[in-house]
Amino acid sequence: MSDLRKGSPVSVFIALSCIAVIAGCAIFESQSSPKPVPEIRPGILQGYLPTEALPNSLALIPPPPAEGSASLELDKEVSRSSLTLRGTARWDLAVEDANLMFPPAAEAFSCALKAPITEQDTPHLYMLMRRSLADAGLATYRAKNNYNRVRPFLVNKEPTCTPGEEAHLKKDGSYPSGHTAIGWGWALILSEIAPDRADAILARGRAFGQSRVICNVHWQSDVIEGRVVGAAAVARLHADPAFRAAIEASKAELAAVRAKGLKPLRDCEAENAALSAYPPGAPWPANK
Repeated sequence: MSDLRKGSPVSVFIALSCIAVIAGCAIFESQSSPKPVPEIRPGILQGYLPTEALPNSLALIPPPPAEGSASLELDKEVSRSSLTLRGTARWDLAVEDANLMFPPAAEAFSCALKAPITEQDTPHLYMLMRRSLADAGLATYRAKNNYNRVRPFLVNKEPTCTPGEEAHLKKDGSYPSGHTAIGWGWALILSEIAPDRADAILARGRAFGQSRVICNVHWQSDVIEGRVVGAAAVARLHADPAFRAAIEASKAELAAVRAKGLKPLRDCEAENAALSAYPPGAPWPANK
């Protein structure tokens, strides 16, 4: 103890070594164990942003296409052409994309990322996706509740890819698409974490939104404006220190996963084949 008080080189080195070991353990614990977050409803975690900090979708996006407009006719044409995919592998993928519950939702982007996204392998990234889901999804509700747009399956009387959710969807406004806001938000976040995979990730984010049209639960314009709201939510999230810290922790996790050579849990070949199927003669912007 007398040596430490005197600050001898040996005692200082030992003290600093102990501090480094303790700090290293703390960092490891922080990176492997994100703090628990309360649920706002069963299976949905609290986001990073308080309600008052969410983007105002009602101020951000225009009203949905009016009756008799060319925009509405395009919505209807895209819907008709997308219905031809019913029963195909692309339809099946749209069913998977409709599931926002974890752990299945975490793997939606794993093929594009070329890495697994699991609570065990990437706990911070897993938590980041769960929390940002709430921010992007809830940001759509000012516009949703104001316009209360009728969903396509109630107009065309055709089935959806998630019949068990139709009773709920009847009461939930179609415009803009919450699933699309979430999927596009995830795509932007993941492309920041893995910029070398940005093109594939963003393409998957686009397809994630198109799945809602294929499912017959959203119009194309719902999807287009859902992407706008999702991007606005991610822009606002970057002002939040906890979100930024989660981004950095996720980058470190991804580097570790890549170093281990871990692969996605999904059948990426089958997913890519499904994503290459487009409705015959589908008009822009549903032709990819």
